Amino acid sequence: PKAGEARVAHRAIGLNFIDVYHRTGLYPMTLPSGLGGEGAGVVMSVGPGVTHVRPGDRVAYTASGSLGSYAEERVLDARSLVRLPDTISEQTGAAMMLKGLTAWYLLKRSYKVAAGDWILLHAAAGGVGLIAAQWARELGARVIGVVGSAAKRELALAHGCEHALLDSEDVPRRVRELAGGGVPVVYDSVGRTTFFQSLDCLRPHGLLVSFGNSSGRVEPFGLHELQKRGSLYVTRPTLQDFIRERSDLEAGSSELFDLVQRGRVQIHVNQ
Repeated sequence: PKAGEARVAHRAIGLNFIDVYHRTGLYPMTLPSGLGGEGAGVVMSVGPGVTHVRPGDRVAYTASGSLGSYAEERVLDARSLVRLPDTISEQTGAAMMLKGLTAWYLLKRSYKVAAGDWILLHAAAGGVGLIAAQWARELGARVIGVVGSAAKRELALAHGCEHALLDSEDVPRRVRELAGGGVPVVYDSVGRTTFFQSLDCLRPHGLLVSFGNSSGRVEPFGLHELQKRGSLYVTRPTLQDFIRERSDLEAGSSELFDLVQRGRVQIHVNQ
């Protein structure tokens, strides 16, 4: 490792939907490049100037801006590393950094969810969805999830959702019925097929947080679509912009680790 870097021996790595985007070229990579943006393991050595971790530390990271976790060992910017608490395994650490910190910035930074807020969460039984729903419930929010099957509906209801709608339903109508006219925020990782439906679920001055595109990129749209639905707002955030500063990474990780250690958010490793 050079100055500011660390060499990490992986004990586990995470696979995420964003990896599919890198493989297909939806999110172009600069070649040559490895794959994978999430992992956990042990620090083997550090370069000059690295003081927050040292050899022997158990660490986890998400570094989608610096790919390469599909490896037994790698050298990376040490600023991405956070030390894992003794009570959290490397397998759990590798399964939660990208998704958990995504849930953190969605709920605490993109729109600050408060107790009593109704929120709508697409893909509520997915990786981010399961964490975000549990975290939102812990904040006192009332979570409406959208899922693709009856089995996923039960999963979402068991992990923080007060209601779980099938995507085959008239979602905007059901949301307006449940939330008394619409929700203040919609979290949408599906993209193209749900974008206008998400806008239709918002109350006036509501915010659509479009943070993924599993169904494809959102097509260009006229700004009048926001005006005619009640002066709405739309944002398209990405995790790296919320953890560029070391203090933000540490704050988000600390909150995530605390919730996991207290059993308020469960991290599932399914395969």
